[in-house]
Amino acid sequence: MHVPRPHSSKLMSVVLAIACCGAVAADAQDRMPPLSPGEMTAEQRSAVEELRRVRGIELRGPWIPMLRSPEVLSRSRAMGDYLRYESALPPELSEFLILLTAGEWRQQYEWHAHSSIGLEAGISRDTLNAIAEGRRPENMTSQQAALYALFTELHENHSVSDTTYATALALFGERGVIDAVGIVGYYTLLAMVMNTTRTPLPAGVSPGLPSLP
Repeated sequence: MHVPRPHSSKLMSVVLAIACCGAVAADAQDRMPPLSPGEMTAEQRSAVEELRRVRGIELRGPWIPMLRSPEVLSRSRAMGDYLRYESALPPELSEFLILLTAGEWRQQYEWHAHSSIGLEAGISRDTLNAIAEGRRPENMTSQQAALYALFTELHENHSVSDTTYATALALFGERGVIDAVGIVGYYTLLAMVMNTTRTPLPAGVSPGLPSLP
């Protein structure tokens, strides 16, 4: 006797919808592509010139969509100038937090921009691979482990335990704790901007972060 399956067509619709979403995500179109000089306002041109003067770079990555609000670009860039280059944390630990943030948000451009910098700064390949795969890295230094705990608790619990805070405080001091949280917040902002606007990787670059289940 044939037993009807009333939900089979509905289930198939859900499966097809998920498959279609996956195809769109893989082929996602840049929502805020680069503006030509002729399309820029005076404020936007000024923000671009300031970026060139201060950072010595052309418009790329998150700065392209952020140019739509030139004040956000310039003010966040100024914050990034400190957090990226002058914070209380050494480059290895700063890049460790940046890569944790890129992995958390599955932000391919951010990962592409910082994975090689992180290796050069002293992060091990095994640690880099673990972050990319969403695993807790093994054999972390005591400083990396303290920052990993701080990062993980902030994202999972939206707070930091007394034990984790005390460990971070002993290792980095109050300024270091605030700078660590600032780095995470700043690169979360950039990741959210690029995920929202679907900022693409540079031409010819393959994604470095695998999709997580």
